[in-house]
Amino acid sequence: MTKETPVRSPLPVPDGHGIYTFPDDLHRAHQEWTRQLADRHDAHDHHVLEVTAPPTRVPYFIKVRTPAGRPVLVIEPHHDDFALSASGTFLAHPRPLTVATVFTRSSSVHPALETTYADTEAVSGLRDREGAAALAPFGARRHLLGHKDADPPYRPYAPERLDRITEELHQIVAAHPSAELLAPAAVTRHPDHLLVHEAAVRLGCRWFWEDLAFWSTYALAGCDQHLFRMRTGTTMRTELVDITDVVLDKVTVLRMHASQMHPARKMYRPIRHAFTTAADLVDPPGLYAERFYRTDPTC
Repeated sequence: MTKETPVRSPLPVPDGHGIYTFPDDLHRAHQEWTRQLADRHDAHDHHVLEVTAPPTRVPYFIKVRTPAGRPVLVIEPHHDDFALSASGTFLAHPRPLTVATVFTRSSSVHPALETTYADTEAVSGLRDREGAAALAPFGARRHLLGHKDADPPYRPYAPERLDRITEELHQIVAAHPSAELLAPAAVTRHPDHLLVHEAAVRLGCRWFWEDLAFWSTYALAGCDQHLFRMRTGTTMRTELVDITDVVLDKVTVLRMHASQMHPARKMYRPIRHAFTTAADLVDPPGLYAERFYRTDPTC
């Protein structure tokens, strides 16, 4: 096995023009980082893993992680939610992961792919492959619950559906008694996120990620922020995790969901959000961060 040598990723730093040049800067930085890792992979460096993005079949390279510490059971609504909002933290601080995905059946695909993926089974198969590829660098185990996601126009979820999904998740939680639970905070109003958040709370989850990094139309509006604060009140405390050193590896993870982020420039929304979030870091010089919430144990 080739001895691993530390290589620091070439970090993209947005300039004074910010929104106009950032995606291009990030794209070039990620290309260079991928080239460096590809060279290491070609030199038989076993610390570099090749992953392939469905459905383009384009190969990417990422450093292998060695999980350590307390296991984490992630409860995500859809295949891409953990990757979009929380993957940087576990690239920076690898822990043994099990990911339970609740809504694994879908008919929602980008219009450019509707002819190729024309029904629920085809779309769901694509989403499954995307999820598996995105989680490969983490060595995560997967549980797929097989529920159908909500279709627009969105309506509140049925209470009996919440009860059924909570019971299914309870069985998974019971099989991982030492795992720390992690779930979406449901900053977004999407009913799937709200349901999974409530189910996780019922199961004793106290650690939540900020699920708004991509779906700006749901979660960045002032009304959504207000509703989130009204729902959570003072029971949630904020914590930030610096992901500066792994931000380009997070881009690689996002590339596994390429078909759902078309054109490619949309893929950088979570990284742009991480750059904005890092402005709140107490201890600079972090450039990128992910935001989490913990339930106040005194409440």
